[in-house]
Amino acid sequence: MSALIERKSSDRRSIPVEAVTAASLSAARKRLTATQKRWLDECAFTAAPGTYALLADANGKLVRVLAGVDGGDALGALAGLPGTLPVGTYHLADEGVALDAQHAALGWALGAYQFTRYRKARRAPATLAVPAADLKVLAPLVEATALVRDLVNTPTEDMGPEQLGDAVRKLGKTHKAKVRDWVGDELLKHNFPTIHAVGRASHRAPRLIELSWGKSGDPKLVIVGKGVCFDTGGLDLKPSDGMRWMKKDMGGAAHAIALASLVMQAKLPVRLTLLVPAVENAVSGNAMRPGEVITTRAGITVEVDNTDAEGRLILCDALAYASEQKPDLIVDFATLTGAARVALGPDLPALFANRDELADAVLAAGKRAADPLWQLPLWRPYRKMLDSYIADMANAGASRHAGAVTAALYLERFVPESQAWMHLDTYAWNDADRPGRPRGGEAMGLRAFFAFLAARYGK
Repeated sequence: MSALIERKSSDRRSIPVEAVTAASLSAARKRLTATQKRWLDECAFTAAPGTYALLADANGKLVRVLAGVDGGDALGALAGLPGTLPVGTYHLADEGVALDAQHAALGWALGAYQFTRYRKARRAPATLAVPAADLKVLAPLVEATALVRDLVNTPTEDMGPEQLGDAVRKLGKTHKAKVRDWVGDELLKHNFPTIHAVGRASHRAPRLIELSWGKSGDPKLVIVGKGVCFDTGGLDLKPSDGMRWMKKDMGGAAHAIALASLVMQAKLPVRLTLLVPAVENAVSGNAMRPGEVITTRAGITVEVDNTDAEGRLILCDALAYASEQKPDLIVDFATLTGAARVALGPDLPALFANRDELADAVLAAGKRAADPLWQLPLWRPYRKMLDSYIADMANAGASRHAGAVTAALYLERFVPESQAWMHLDTYAWNDADRPGRPRGGEAMGLRAFFAFLAARYGK
């Protein structure tokens, strides 16, 4: 949290950052000295979004920053500054364009993130001083986002199924939660056949990791995350360009772990269960073959049409197990389909829900949290695309139409109609560097779901 600190009234060293637009620049200039105005003219500063100007006093000391912003994007307004401004302490000025202060500070903190496991930080970030109340709200969100990014950015050699389990155990130790797992052939013994089938070809044993926390009288909440630590595609092997970034295929698990941490840190009055089916979809002599039929935990037989549609296979056993607990709500996160990216692009996760009121509440929470989602339909006539001639259903089909929808429909078969359930098909990745969104792993939908859960279960 070094990018955000508490602002104290006694601190006179903090430098104001004034948000300006092209329309407000003339008003900002009226407060400047003649020398500062000449400097802006020399720099040809027009307050274009993403640009800034450093203003000094007569002694050459930095005393103010003018930051060009898009007034409608508070989260991105200051996100490019912590890595470019001179190292020091700043605060959002009272003057200038009014921004949502919490969103602007959050964007600043997200823009300061650097993944430093394998190399040193490029530079120390500039620090933003914020009111204590804002810091209390923002610190957990920044830490949870960094957790998602760190987990997704870590290569599979250092983030396999066992290491994903270690991350859950670390979380359990922090919050005094119970953690257990079923590893390797224990999955068969305890009736998790599809998790075993997907992960059995790897030299790293598949597992289902479970964390339990909370008081017995509180409503039951289950959070599930897809933990495919690397996805070769199995025998339906991906091409090299499709396989290159498959370390991120455990992004759903990263989101689930981070959301569980937020729930426990906020001490929401729920009985929380976190489920992470963790596997590596590899190729070897015992790899799952196209055309195999698996009897799932729910007793539904599934024909494996495509071994590269493995995420829904490990999730279906976890969802069936979650449903057995008859919780108030099940939420799952998964980097499930490329089709969701084709439909919505890389920035909008696809939301599916079997209750319209749940979807409406999460979408509204996403707007409040500046963490947008987009709902896609559980269009049940498309279930026929998953028909199998020898089993109850197939895990994929011949048609490429509505791939995100059919994947969600597959998962829905393992959740009883009476059970409230939501599924987020998230990308968990930034393809390129942008202010506040560095290239690599990304939390998408995390803040929206936490805001929803806090509103639903908060005291």
